[in-house]
Amino acid sequence: MTRIKINVVKGFTVEEVFQGKPPGHLPDDFTSPCPVHLEGQEFILDNSLGCPAGFCSWAFRDIYRDLIHLARGGNYPWIGAPSTSYSSCTDGRKTVVFKLERI
Repeated sequence: MTRIKINVVKGFTVEEVFQGKPPGHLPDDFTSPCPVHLEGQEFILDNSLGCPAGFCSWAFRDIYRDLIHLARGGNYPWIGAPSTSYSSCTDGRKTVVFKLERI
């Protein structure tokens, strides 16, 4: 099995996503950046494609398709770097972007 490194590139706040105040009313706990993933965090998938300890299971499900593609030897030519992809969670209020690398 190929090893995959997941790096947290950036976590966006709800203000960044909506360029200011979000539409409607959101409780305070929905306006902070993601409390699970911080920029610079790194996770290694080694001989398993299961969710690593400390990784958000919702975000993991969101990026799983790209992880499988890289683990099975696939590339994304439009990224411009072999063995690399960028993917994100689908939380539209406080999205987190991940860099995925086959190592």
